[in-house]
Amino acid sequence: MTAPHIGFISLGCPKALVDSERILTKLRSEGYTISPTYQDADLVVVNTCGFIDAAVEESLDSIGEALAQNGKVIVTGCLGSREAEIRERHPQVLKVTGAHALEEVVSAVHEHLPPPHDPFISLVPPQGIKLTPRHYAYLKISEGCNHRCTFCIIPSMRGDLVSRPVDDVMREAERLANAGVKELLVVSQDTSAYGLDLKYQSYDWKGRSVRTRFYELAEALGDLGIWVRMHYVYPYPHVDEVIPLMAEGKILPYLDIPFQHVNSRILKLMKRPAAGENNLERIKAWRKICPDITLRSTFIVGFPGETEQEFEQLLDFLSEAQMDRVGCFAYSPVKGAVANELPDQVPEEVKQERLARFMAHQAEISAARLQQRVGRIETVLVDEVVEEGAVARSKADAPEIDGQVFIDGATHLKVGDFVDVELEEADEYDLWGHLV
Repeated sequence: MTAPHIGFISLGCPKALVDSERILTKLRSEGYTISPTYQDADLVVVNTCGFIDAAVEESLDSIGEALAQNGKVIVTGCLGSREAEIRERHPQVLKVTGAHALEEVVSAVHEHLPPPHDPFISLVPPQGIKLTPRHYAYLKISEGCNHRCTFCIIPSMRGDLVSRPVDDVMREAERLANAGVKELLVVSQDTSAYGLDLKYQSYDWKGRSVRTRFYELAEALGDLGIWVRMHYVYPYPHVDEVIPLMAEGKILPYLDIPFQHVNSRILKLMKRPAAGENNLERIKAWRKICPDITLRSTFIVGFPGETEQEFEQLLDFLSEAQMDRVGCFAYSPVKGAVANELPDQVPEEVKQERLARFMAHQAEISAARLQQRVGRIETVLVDEVVEEGAVARSKADAPEIDGQVFIDGATHLKVGDFVDVELEEADEYDLWGHLV
């Protein structure tokens, strides 16, 4: 019997990518074959994003493309919480489910494309089906979020915080490490709140009691002997405890902290957690403990009510904080977000002008900080080998969002290799070097 073929489109953030991997792992274990083209697929699943208007439009366009090319489409993901909106544009979709709805999606696939009678369980590797390259993987430790930031609708789509027990997380992490993964990227909506909903309950792992808590998870992951990178960490006071682990080399000296703004009035309008923290002092303290720490963040400019003075305070913060990696978005209304109703909406041309000034300002800082690393020898992880040489990342670079290290002529290297490189050139975001 020919195995039924499933096409899959995964949109949105790494957390959605993990959902896609789980769905594909389940389907593959039941004997379905994953098809890379619309034409060869018997049915297509589209995992959508609904975070901002541009992402909604991309999701709706992708559903339309799948329908046009294939005709049989099941929709899941964050945008699935707005089924009426999807069906208004695409009434012919077979089924719509919300975010992290593995069983619902699989049931819908069964309904419209029954599984083969004799599934080959051995076709699924122990680490499951991954959509990332073999040498790195995302490790999702929780679902949902307890915060109610006024610009965000994620809790309405994904619900409140639900943490995975720490032993469950560690079993997955160990399977990935045993399968050859060299780097784990820890993701969630709020990584530093991990375990709060479980009251930091302890579980047995390798004969010792480990609490379901941010620090204890980082410590346990550090024992795996691979790179561990922390994403989406809100700057709560207990985050300070993890910095010594970075200094010791247990986990990567890298923190992705979505500050979003620095002005206290704007942060209160945003309803951001930890809005009262003195982040400049925290950053100084972190760098004193771990001088090599890389700090990445994202910010929003043009939030409703933001004045020119408050925006300039953001630029001053960048100058003082000297952050390594920074992303920025002009505020964009999101359907259902509280911030849409705030007074004093900033004109679009002003938002775009502030965005350009922000990015130009940070580009100078980034270029100067990368220049300080020229001449150093650093360990990098090879992501790709091309005609000109190897493309790698340092400890300071997360895949897809940060910079790269280019190694000219190193065509003999393999993806997933760790190599030492002497850095010899830099621009605003990337580095060039040669093998030591």
